[in-house]
Amino acid sequence: MASVLIVDDAAFMRMMLKDILTKGGYEVAGEAADGNEAVAKYAELKPDLVTLDITMPNKDGIQALKEIKAADPNAVCVMCSAMGQQSMVIEAIQSGAKDFIVKPFQADRVIESIKKVIG
Repeated sequence: MASVLIVDDAAFMRMMLKDILTKGGYEVAGEAADGNEAVAKYAELKPDLVTLDITMPNKDGIQALKEIKAADPNAVCVMCSAMGQQSMVIEAIQSGAKDFIVKPFQADRVIESIKKVIG
């Protein structure tokens, strides 16, 4: 069973993703509320996949992505973005994100994306 680290500053969004992933047969290894926490938790938990919210306090998702990829070039990250964040999504993909999912989350789209990047 693949393990996932969920990173979002909104507890409600983390809860929604956790629900979708658990029902989809994935194990939620941990959660983080900002980019600093994401980098630390990734190093500690070494999950198979990270879902990273783009807009977060302290350190945004793109900065966290760059740091995670610098520490582990094989890290698999999927960005979570709100509508209208296209330029940030492009920057994230160029920085090594494998895919992105758009809020509000649609369960089938989330699972489809994760299956695509980690099988």
